[in-house]
Amino acid sequence: MSFELILVIATAVTGVIAYLDKIIWRPQRLKSVTTVPEPIWIEYARSLFPVFLIVLVVRSFIVEPFRIPSGSMYPTLEIGDFILVSKSSYGVKLPVTGTKIIPTGEPHRGDVVVFKYPKDPEVDYIKRVIGLPGDTVAYKNRVVYINGKPASQKVLGIYIGTGAGKMMNGATLVEESLPLKRGGVKKHQILIDQDKSSFDMPPVKVPQGYYFMMGDNRDHSNDSRFWGFVPEKNLKGRAFMIWMNWDNGVHFGRIGKGIQ
Repeated sequence: MSFELILVIATAVTGVIAYLDKIIWRPQRLKSVTTVPEPIWIEYARSLFPVFLIVLVVRSFIVEPFRIPSGSMYPTLEIGDFILVSKSSYGVKLPVTGTKIIPTGEPHRGDVVVFKYPKDPEVDYIKRVIGLPGDTVAYKNRVVYINGKPASQKVLGIYIGTGAGKMMNGATLVEESLPLKRGGVKKHQILIDQDKSSFDMPPVKVPQGYYFMMGDNRDHSNDSRFWGFVPEKNLKGRAFMIWMNWDNGVHFGRIGKGIQ
């Protein structure tokens, strides 16, 4: 059972108890000729209901926190990063069911997105949007091709990480520029591990209603190259900020950093 479902059930149960106490049980206690103490379970329900409700509304419709558990998004996101995800970037959705009730926007190429892993919706993944619906995407010699054109790359040097990031020391740090549908480019950094063989992928067309995702740590990412496209209904939101980093201690330099 997911945390979201547990939160919905807790909110509903405490809300019903608080409501029934207000219209039925409390008036009965007040009418009693003898003093009837309020049951402690009713007191707890009335106190916890607004807390559960606020957490549910904020987490479902405004912003949700996530923790980065793996190195697939180095150098953009590091192990130990705690990030915030905008839940309304791609539409306001009902909790649990994921039904979109208000359309507010669509992913742009280059967005960093949290989504439900298509092979196991109980697991959350975070990757970068590479292919939009209707795009033809290919990957050859560590270069992304979008609609037949290569995404430009600029070598920045050798990556030197700290903490858990030391495992990627010596990788090539590259600035990649993805073409935006509205014009211009989205620049971000990726890592290339020359000690690993490139996993080339022939051109594939992204179906309508689906997206092609890749990790920034290109040679160490389990992404759409291996398991396919992500349906729009699986998108949870756009990652926009790092609010904490804990990697055997707090890394203050990453707190408040925006996600490009």
